[in-house]
This record gives sequence, C-alpha cells and structure tokens, in this order.
Amino acid sequence: MEMTGAQMVIEAMKLEGVDTVFGYPGGAIMNVYDEIYKQNDFRHILTRHEQAAVHAADGYARSTGRTGVAFVTSGPGFTNAVTGLATAYMDSVPLVVISGQVPITMIGTDAFQEIDATGISRSCTKHNYLVRSAKELPRILKEAFYIAASGRPGPVHVDIPKDVTAEVAAFEYPTHIDLPTYRPTTKGNVRQIKKAAEAICNAKRPVFYLGGGIINSGSAELVREFVQATQIPAVETLMARGSLRYDDPLLLGMVGMHGSYQANMAMSETDLMIALGPRFDDRVTGKLSEFAKHAKVIHVDIDPSSIGKLIDVDYPIVGDLKEVLEVMIPKVKECVDPDRYQAWRNILKRYNEIHPMHFEDSDKVIKPQWVIKRVGEILGDRAVISTDVGQHQMWTAQFYPFSYPRQLVTSGGLGTMGFGFPAAMGVKRGVPDKVSINFTGDGSILMNIQELVTAVESRLPVVNIILNNHYLGMVRQWQTFFYDKRYAETDLSFQPDFVRLAEACGGVGYRVETKEEFDEALQDAVNKGVVAMIDVIIDRDENVLPMVPSGGTLYNMMLEYKD
Repeated sequence: MEMTGAQMVIEAMKLEGVDTVFGYPGGAIMNVYDEIYKQNDFRHILTRHEQAAVHAADGYARSTGRTGVAFVTSGPGFTNAVTGLATAYMDSVPLVVISGQVPITMIGTDAFQEIDATGISRSCTKHNYLVRSAKELPRILKEAFYIAASGRPGPVHVDIPKDVTAEVAAFEYPTHIDLPTYRPTTKGNVRQIKKAAEAICNAKRPVFYLGGGIINSGSAELVREFVQATQIPAVETLMARGSLRYDDPLLLGMVGMHGSYQANMAMSETDLMIALGPRFDDRVTGKLSEFAKHAKVIHVDIDPSSIGKLIDVDYPIVGDLKEVLEVMIPKVKECVDPDRYQAWRNILKRYNEIHPMHFEDSDKVIKPQWVIKRVGEILGDRAVISTDVGQHQMWTAQFYPFSYPRQLVTSGGLGTMGFGFPAAMGVKRGVPDKVSINFTGDGSILMNIQELVTAVESRLPVVNIILNNHYLGMVRQWQTFFYDKRYAETDLSFQPDFVRLAEACGGVGYRVETKEEFDEALQDAVNKGVVAMIDVIIDRDENVLPMVPSGGTLYNMMLEYKD
C-alpha cells in the first residue's frame, strides 16, 4: 500500500498500539498533524510547551511500563524538548520522540526554524535518526520502538524533514527487527550466577543494593521473593522506591546522600554487596574510595557498560534482571541459611534504634514531612506520586509509604525542576484509576505552570501539592550549611497567588496553613476529581536530614543541624 510519510507515522502509531501522543504542532510537522486530525486510533494531548510534552510522555511511560510518545516541530520546538529527552535518557525511560525538520534541500542553509536536531540529541538519546526518504520511514519507526523498549530502555529520536512527510512510497511495516550491531544480552552467564550464589551463601554481612533496573525489568516480585528467602537486608536507591513494601522489616530505607542511617551504615560495613540494577550514582556512593570498601561486589545489569564503570566488581553478570534472578534464586535457596545473618540484622536494627528516620513535628507550623506522611495515610496505595526536584523530592522519598513498583515518578539522574506536573499528567492518562499527586516546591511548579491549561482542557485531574517555603529550598539549605548563609538569589518571597492562578486556568486552588485545612483541601480535591493546586505554607527553614555532604562518606553523615 502506498501512502505519504505523514500517513506512515500515523499508521506506525496504530500498529505499535500507541493510545496517546503528547505534542505541540508547528510548520515542519504540519503534514503529520493534518493526518492526526483525520484519525481516531489514538488520542493527542496538546501541551502548552514542548518540554512538557516529553515529560508527560515520560510520566506515562514510567507509570505504565509502555513506551511514551511525543511529537514536536523543528528548531525551537525541538530544542525545548531536549531537557525532556535528557531527563528520560538519564533514568532509562523508553520514549519515541518525533520531530519535524526543514525540507532536505534546505538542511544546512540556516533555514527558518532549522537546527541540527540529531546532532543535538546524539548525546542524550539511546539512538537517533534523520530520515532521508519515505521509503526508509517504516523500518526506522519500527526500529525506534524496538530500541527504546529493549535492553536498557531509553529515548529514541526520529527527525523527519517536511518533504519526507509529503513523499509517497510503499508502506510495509516490518514484523521483525534484526540489528547486527544491537543485540542485548538477556541471559546471564550460568557459571557466574553460580559463583555469585555461592558468595551469597558464604557471606556474613550481605546486603541487597536495589536499583532502578528492577522497575524497568519488571522483576520486583522476584526481588521480594529473593529477599524473603534469604532474609538478607536491602537498601533502595531513589529510582527503586517501591521495589519492596515500605513496611518490609528487611528494608533499611533509601541509601545515599539523604538516605537512612541504617541503610548507609549497612553499605559501609557489608562484606557482600548484591547490586541488582543500580548505576552507582554519585548521590548514592559519596566518596568512591570509601564506598562499601570492605565488600565483595555482585553486579547484575543488562547494560555491560555500567558494570565496572565506577567500582571494581567481583561477580559481573550481564543480563536481564528478571531472567538472571529466575536462575539465581533457586541456586541460592539450595545453600542459604537465613539464620547465618541474624547477628548482622541485629546490628542494623540497633543502628535504626540509635538514629531512626524522623522529624520534629510542630503544632505552630506545618512541617513538610507531615504533609507527605499524611497524604500516605489518606491515599496510600490509591495514589501514584510524582515529584519535582528539590527538598520536597527527598522528603517524599524518605517519608511516603511506597508499596509497589512504579508508584514513584521522579527525575533522578538529571534532577529536572519542572518535571513533576507534566509527568503527573502522563501518569493520570496512563493509570486513570489512580489518584495522581504531584509533590512540588514553589520554585519547581513555576517552571511548567502553563500546563494547568493542558490538564484542565484534557481532563487530567492532577493534585499539585506545593510545599511552599518561599525559597529555592535545597539551594538555600546548601547555602546555610556550606556558604555561611549567603542566600544568593534563593529568596522567593515574591510569588503569585497560586489559588487565583489555578482558578484562572479553570482549576481549583487552596491555601493551607493548618493541618485541619490541609486534610479538608486534599479530600475536597480528590473527591471532586479536579485539577488542583494546594498551596501549603510550611516551615521556611526546615532542612532535609540526614545528609552526606557532596564527596563525603556514607558513614559520616550529618544527622542534625544546629544554628
């Protein structure tokens, strides 16, 4: 069957089972949008900024496990989308982002809205394409979806010149992909797995180091089985929150810069680290030479370039985590004695008794940690939680009771302020039966505030909870700790009226200064099913603790701050 390049794009979405595209039209991609107008196979959600379109596709992907899709135009349309691509790339999120481009004959002429899109996206995508003819478009689109979701997931960018979208060619969509230079290893080496199993059974102080690869591979149930069978304590990275239930007695909490005392001490004193899908981020490891320096290391990851990149690994296993665990767990069960680790568990329990994760509540001012715990008490499993980036992100990771994978949607690697609200829209579209909550700060929310209009128009009821301290809070905290309180450009005392701003865009706003007011506002927003902004005035000087100063060691945490 012959069709135009623009029609091929629409047909490919249909064949890939895409039900939602987030995007923003423009001159170079108008032929594609003309075909969107004619079809009913998927819903297009018009965001008000290209960055938000990619973040929304990202939130959709993280919450569902399916590939997210976004369309943008050339030039500034594409450059606006780059932050979204980089955010997804750092956190291994499967996306296909299609951009319009000036006609082939005009590439390199500094044409209107021309930019070297593939040159820009090369460093922040898993793969990218500049399409040169309609004839190659079906193959490229098929490959894009395959590459995005296979192996270590990531965003794929397809740049399509306008004349290609108008060109007519035969449409034959491939049913099978064979890329000689891209064949991810999914099955782990059995001999290595056996050695790792023996090491686990012989260890005295082992600890599971759970990373985001567990979420991406869909292996959380196997991980839970592994932890229960061995009774080995576990720590989670930010990206792995929800791998274990929050109330699992073997979960020591989050590890790293703002991790729990017992989690960081476990990593410092372990003799065997069982790393399942983490990437040894510097916010986890602190000073590398001191990180788990007494431990042998097992590292399972589907990306061979991640293994041994930052620390030496004794038992490297390349493979899909799910497939590796299906082989490893029975082998460990044959030899493991959970009682062997009782003394180790007692030590870690004592660490938690000495320095538990806590905060000092107040009856005079709302503490941000109370807000997060309260939302957990009221909504619990009913909510999927998105965040922006800053203090509220860390408090959320510390205090929300996560109980299942994909319940937390947050920008971990790139740390993108402005991510939370559009991502929460994608969550609501992907899992409509859940309450979509976005914990944000008064700095972050303004970075994509225009999406209030998108959410209201598209009927995506996101509840934004602004933990408002009138500061760029995390930067202010670092200025307090490390810059002698020189608060350079972090005071946000001048702010919009968030209630009226929400109402102006068709949503509902609440300003909250007491715990009673917060409960009423949250219940009202959830019951009404509306796009809401709850502006919560919190303790202005609250800090995120514990804290490992940048480049410090996990065993030397700041547990309190005294002025």
